[in-house]
Amino acid sequence: MTLVEAKPVSSRAIPRPVRPHRRDRSRWPVLLVVAVLAVVMLLPFVIVLINAIKTPGEYATGGPLALPHGFYTGGITSFWTRVDFGRILVNSMVISGVVAVVAVLLSTLNAYALGIGRIRGRVWIVAGFLVANTLPQEGLIYPLYYLAKELNLYDTVWSVIVVFAVIQSAFGTYLFTSVLSTFPRELVEAAEIDGAGRWSVLWRVVVPISRPTLGVLCVFFFIWTWNELYIPMVMLVSNDNQTVPVALSTLQGDKMMDATMTSSSALLGLLPAVVFFLIFQRTLSRGITVGAVK
Repeated sequence: MTLVEAKPVSSRAIPRPVRPHRRDRSRWPVLLVVAVLAVVMLLPFVIVLINAIKTPGEYATGGPLALPHGFYTGGITSFWTRVDFGRILVNSMVISGVVAVVAVLLSTLNAYALGIGRIRGRVWIVAGFLVANTLPQEGLIYPLYYLAKELNLYDTVWSVIVVFAVIQSAFGTYLFTSVLSTFPRELVEAAEIDGAGRWSVLWRVVVPISRPTLGVLCVFFFIWTWNELYIPMVMLVSNDNQTVPVALSTLQGDKMMDATMTSSSALLGLLPAVVFFLIFQRTLSRGITVGAVK
């Protein structure tokens, strides 16, 4: 019986515990720049908030940068009752919500035909949608005005809904077509082999996989429509049909301006969009990080 001599284990063979890497010091300047930019971006909102809860006397004596001595809500209540902000808020929410849903639906149908259907002349059609999206609103307002007059839609929320649904869907079609052009054909062919028709392929295969992109488009369309001023200001002339940006523009006059009421109106007009953005921020981050469909 032979004894096997045990060899000493080399220290090199023993794995050493992996230590976490130290942060690269080069990141600190980047973080500092980002922090400075964040402060610069948030500073106007802080100033608006300070002036919204400040009395007119405090604004006259201390200026816009002075801190308030209390919590004054007179400017907010005055603006709310002056323009009937509750009705205007409902108008903006209805217009923006309907436009977002209809524009996403139109973008989905158009992009499905162009990106997956591969119809003839798709390149020229997509280019046409892109050119239509770059047209200035000042060049479109006259034909849109007379068309709304002829269809008896002038001074109704439907005139703005139809216009912005078409405008937003032009951009959505261009963007979503580029996404669906990289859609895996194997999934579509497998669904067709299983007996699925074109509508079934769209609603059961394409839409579920592309849901993050559609969510991002819906959020963008809502916020873009909420912030629109020029076309609603021309199409909606009565106080009952106005939107939030139009109501904010009525507070500015040539000879006098209430700074506290203006700041209160800006705060009330900003809060719904911020709340909507915070609610759907996960949808935005998920849609942006998903990237192209593979």
